[in-house]
Amino acid sequence: MKTLYETTIVNTGGRQGEGHSLDNIFYLDIAKPQALGGEATTASNPEQLFAAGYSSCFNSALELVLEHDKVKVEKSEVTATISLITDKENGGVKLAAKLEVEIFGIDDDLKEKYVQKAHEYCPYSKAVKNSIDVEIIVK
Repeated sequence: MKTLYETTIVNTGGRQGEGHSLDNIFYLDIAKPQALGGEATTASNPEQLFAAGYSSCFNSALELVLEHDKVKVEKSEVTATISLITDKENGGVKLAAKLEVEIFGIDDDLKEKYVQKAHEYCPYSKAVKNSIDVEIIVK
């Protein structure tokens, strides 16, 4: 396999720390959300980072499959909600994802078709396939 791109992020302190790239272009404070006992802060958390990555990746995949088939749209938006939920299997926690996808400028049948194509193409969707529940809502 040919590597097209890679990046490395180092975390120190887990949910009460920071993350940075080796070249120091990326730096982000990480904090536990209030819902998990953290304090009010502007720092991010792992679930927000995953939601940002998944929504961006999925929307890019959607744009690529539309462009490949020469389908013109006004715009597309993907809203990712990442939940930290209890895991019945081991008493721990796991992730769940909900993607809400809006495509402006095409009919509903085409929306469904291209959202499915994007889900099959998206690297994040491939990565989480059969490991977390992903609900996709086409608007």
